[in-house]
Amino acid sequence: MAQAVSLPRILVSTDASKALSKQAASTRKPRTSISTKKRAKVSPSRRTQNLNLEVSPHRAVSAVRLMRIQFGGAFADLLNKKGKGSGDNEMGYVERTLGFRTKDLDDRDLRLVTDIVGGTIRWRRYLDHLICLLCHDEKTFSSMEPLLLQILRIGFYEIVKLDMPPYAVVDENVRLAKVALRPGAGNLVNGILRKLVLLKDNNSLPLPKLEGNDRAQARALATIYSHPVWMVRRWTKYLGQEEAIKLMVWNNSDPSFSLRANSRKGVTRADLVMQLNLLKVPHELSLHLDEFIRVKTGLQNVIQAGLLKEGLCAVQDESAGLVVAVVDPQPGQSIVDCCAAPGGKTLYMASRLSGQGLVYAIDINKGRLRILNETAKLHQVNSVIRTIHADLRTFADNSTVKYDKVLLDAPCSGLGVLSKRADLRWNRRLEDMEELKILQDELLDAASLLVKPGGVLVYSTCSIDPEENEERVEAFLLRHPEFSIDPADGLVPSDFVTKHGFFSSDPVKHSLDGAFAARLVRAF
Repeated sequence: MAQAVSLPRILVSTDASKALSKQAASTRKPRTSISTKKRAKVSPSRRTQNLNLEVSPHRAVSAVRLMRIQFGGAFADLLNKKGKGSGDNEMGYVERTLGFRTKDLDDRDLRLVTDIVGGTIRWRRYLDHLICLLCHDEKTFSSMEPLLLQILRIGFYEIVKLDMPPYAVVDENVRLAKVALRPGAGNLVNGILRKLVLLKDNNSLPLPKLEGNDRAQARALATIYSHPVWMVRRWTKYLGQEEAIKLMVWNNSDPSFSLRANSRKGVTRADLVMQLNLLKVPHELSLHLDEFIRVKTGLQNVIQAGLLKEGLCAVQDESAGLVVAVVDPQPGQSIVDCCAAPGGKTLYMASRLSGQGLVYAIDINKGRLRILNETAKLHQVNSVIRTIHADLRTFADNSTVKYDKVLLDAPCSGLGVLSKRADLRWNRRLEDMEELKILQDELLDAASLLVKPGGVLVYSTCSIDPEENEERVEAFLLRHPEFSIDPADGLVPSDFVTKHGFFSSDPVKHSLDGAFAARLVRAF
């Protein structure tokens, strides 16, 4: 699956968790009533009884999640998909980081955590702009301890974007700051949030003016729509300012998800619709793929009902399904998925082979291949999947076997999936783009070695950036004249086919993740 290799796919490392706990502990007021010796002798069972029922549980969990995402390498989307069973795990993180537990999370709390964490990350630049202005001192803002800043971001997001009752938001976040940090921190939160409430009541929230040269306007837009400046300048260059704004609005909207019915288990889309109706999950049928259903809200209900755990369906965006349609896997074919893990496209391609043929899933990450193998068994497609732990470049150099079709879903910037990956916009740098283009060229050259004469190579990304997409294909064809473009017409709806014959999904136009795929055929 297309992904940025610089981002680790882990929830949070043990070392990072310890570091966060240590950082938060260093900012808390010491409990002088318990000596160091006595504290060392407290049993685990007694420690877990350190409850504070006055602190809002969803705010405590949200603050700790935001800390883990920003400083521990955690992924916002993975954290948000854990479902009902994650409540106790989340409270464990709260206790280790803040030193106390709150009351358990209920379903409403879990939904609020998802909304607040995702929204606070998306709007971080805008929220920080407001916080900095209300501090009246940039030095105060820049030197603010991380946990205090997360609490302020939560309060600002709840007041400005969620329209929660303002004085309840103030009281709850002040209490969290006092208990998790110290009374003085609560007083600071109280003063800043009350200033915000007054500004919002008077419709006078400060925004930068869209004026000056291109650079100044990009900075203003970056603050107003909460994106890095370099992304705004890049999109304005390629799309124009109006379309760039539309794209940022899409990225800041609540994401929708798609479910793919698992036909290999005999599950039809009608069967999945019936299950969703029973769960009272709003949905609509995909206009483009027969096995797919769109879900705007209620994904947690699907997870809790066990539909994913039982392998009856998979969460997969329609754009990813359309990339598989460009590959057009047919029974009896030998197919290579070059950067396969976590395996969404591998599983879908395997399901379309009807038990005949093989999909070879190559990935450099052994652990993720193990998960892919387990999921393949769950989806009953393991008989047509073979996993290979290898660097594609080394594997291709040493391979004498050629294959019917080769999919390179390349590591990329992920600029097409920013509505789902709220944290990715802040983890990506402009310098990454140059590094990724070099890697993409190397992987394309390697993948081409595996294609037999007359075979097909599909290059895809989850990016909307032409330098990662069309320009990489153009450069590849100059290096490899034995390949030519095989237009995607007839494989995907014509609305997704560019003038050069490539597949391209546009987030704003199609209300899907942004993705790209080029189908290239090797001469006989």
